[in-house]
Amino acid sequence: MILIISNPLHEFKIEKDTTFAMIQAFHAQRIPLSHALINDLLIQDNRVLVRHTPFIIREKQINQWYQLQEQQLAPLDDFQAILLRTDPPFDSQYLYATQLLSISGHPAVFNHPQSLRDYNEKLAILHFPSWIAPTIVTTHLIDINHFLQQEKDIIVKPLDGMGGKEIYRLTPHDPNKNSILEILMRRQTRSIMAQRYIPEVIQGDKRILLIDGTVIPYALARIPRSGETRANLAAGGKGVAQPLSHRDREIAEDLAALLKAKGIFLAGLDIIGDYLTEVNVTSPTGFQEIMQQTDCNVANIFAQAVLTHCES
Repeated sequence: MILIISNPLHEFKIEKDTTFAMIQAFHAQRIPLSHALINDLLIQDNRVLVRHTPFIIREKQINQWYQLQEQQLAPLDDFQAILLRTDPPFDSQYLYATQLLSISGHPAVFNHPQSLRDYNEKLAILHFPSWIAPTIVTTHLIDINHFLQQEKDIIVKPLDGMGGKEIYRLTPHDPNKNSILEILMRRQTRSIMAQRYIPEVIQGDKRILLIDGTVIPYALARIPRSGETRANLAAGGKGVAQPLSHRDREIAEDLAALLKAKGIFLAGLDIIGDYLTEVNVTSPTGFQEIMQQTDCNVANIFAQAVLTHCES
């Protein structure tokens, strides 16, 4: 049985949800599945346990695609694999969940809980300086203003955001610059990232998937709406699957082996133009859009890689 720790099943938007695609792929191989929330983990008698709810797939049922069974309490050792697929942000409860998973010592948690703690999705790019645009991280307004004067056109964002939230483009003469930074930095008590604006974003912010060190041959280019800086699908961007460019593959293959060695089984690299902008590890998405537009069944590749890992 595979345990999926995620947001509640009833919240899934099944027409585009990557975790739903994973579930379908495991179901096709007749793998029993169970579900839990991150706050369903506990320690009792020096063992890490989980309150989990087995469920079955109701095929051809769109509105009610799953049927829950009776909730159970079981040690994590009862599960063949554990998929941690809770959506960001990485808050304190998420941190505690990764610590409990580490304490459990379970050999097949995807992604590895220590790596989830080590690789903040914004800061992770700093491990790969040769692939990134000019970038700073700071809590101080003076640093942002100096960087802005130097680069002339920048993007600022928090280190714990998702879905395009709180991402702003700034230029030196922006009349709202100080107000935006004051709010975003919470009066210089919150670290943010600033990066040189990459104009190629209008051609797409590309999501490239790595599965167990293998580079998926298609990217999902998220193209922003007219007049919009953010390309995120959650912010109204359009997703277009396309083959990897030479530069895309060069970056992805350089990172793939290192991320696999760090226990990052599934990663979503974000690339704009020639630059790496994020390394998504908590709950990377994009499976369904690529599967719907190409002949690449990403979910099956993922499911088979998980099962192969469990057998090794």
